Amino acid sequence: MSAPSAPNAVCGIVVLREDGAALLQHRDDIPTIQDPGLWVIPGGHLEPGEIPLQGAAREVEEETCYRCAHPRPLADFHCTELGYQGDFRMIFFWDVYDGRQRIECREGQAAVFIRRDEVERLPRRDHLTRVWDLALAARHACQPE
Repeated sequence: MSAPSAPNAVCGIVVLREDGAALLQHRDDIPTIQDPGLWVIPGGHLEPGEIPLQGAAREVEEETCYRCAHPRPLADFHCTELGYQGDFRMIFFWDVYDGRQRIECREGQAAVFIRRDEVERLPRRDHLTRVWDLALAARHACQPE
């Protein structure tokens, strides 16, 4: 998932805290942008020649100041599977928050950790919880028992 270039892709990383909370971005409420005023997974469009993993990590750092250490592949959707129009891929990765780096909102209204039980009351697209739950399951599968 991270090797080939994907010029028509939006990529993001679900950064999980130990308690399962995810780092989310509250988008600006500007009608000309995608998902205005909604809570989203930090990410964005790839730059020319960028591979999805690089683009996702760059976007998260640009938007939140968080530098992901070990992002792992999570999911790859065609945009229509998640309710968007057009012809692009939406590629997600996941990582565990290191507990040390400071989060700073560099784009949008806020960049904060939200607990899973709090997200239902926030304005968001339905796929946010779907992708978040995939990340929680992936983290659980990686933890030794």
